[in-house]
Amino acid sequence: MSRTLESLRAEVMSLAPAERARLLDQIIESLDRDAEAECAWDQVALQRESEIESGSVTGVPLEDVIARLEARFPG
Repeated sequence: MSRTLESLRAEVMSLAPAERARLLDQIIESLDRDAEAECAWDQVALQRESEIESGSVTGVPLEDVIARLEARFPG
């Protein structure tokens, strides 16, 4: 790791957790430049929201989802 990267890492790690989280969101957003994929995911989210609101599908409680994931991916 270069000196510059090391000093930057140290500076970032000295930030409050909320500031680090905000910085992380901004860094991830800067890497996520596929507008077409983002648009497609937005459409999926809107469609799913519409299905739930109309009652054509029902949601699964978070506890059930977590239990399924833990069973599928133990450890």
